[in-house]
Parts: sequence; structure tokens; C-alpha cells
Amino acid sequence: MANTRSAEKRNRQAEKRRARNVAVRTHVKTAVKKVREAVARGDGDAAKKAFIDASSTLDRAASKGVLPKNAASRKIGRLAKALNKTAPVAQ
Repeated sequence: MANTRSAEKRNRQAEKRRARNVAVRTHVKTAVKKVREAVARGDGDAAKKAFIDASSTLDRAASKGVLPKNAASRKIGRLAKALNKTAPVAQ
């Protein structure tokens, strides 16, 4: 239990941040799961749309400091690789 007013405030701030970070991480996991499921089904269009959403979500989480930037980048790269294996993009 916090003994000083500043420690009590710190606890309140930490709880707010924790709740926000948990929500963001949950959103990231859901977005990544949607991409993986679409890739597993072989649904290229749905996978591409889900990838764009997941990429945006991961970048946003990294910019807010919820995820490390390199971890977000690594996840995006691996999702892109999986997406390209199922439905190669015409170049």
C-alpha cells in the first residue's frame, strides 16, 4: 500500500496505463489472429485486408510504447511473409 500522496498518484497512473496497455495488446492479438486464420483458409482477399489492419494496429501499439518497435516490425514481417506464401502479389 502506498504511504505518500505521490505514491498513491503513481499507483493510479500505473493502473490506468496497465488497463490501456492490456486493451491494446488484446487488440493486437486479435488482429494478428485474423490474418493467420485467413491465411490458413487460403482466403487471399480477406488475408490482405486483415494484414493491412494488423499492420496498422501493430504500428500504433509500437508508437505508443506498448510493444517494442522491433517486435512490432518483426511481427509485421512474418505476417507479410505468410501472406505472400499463400497469395503472391503480382508485380
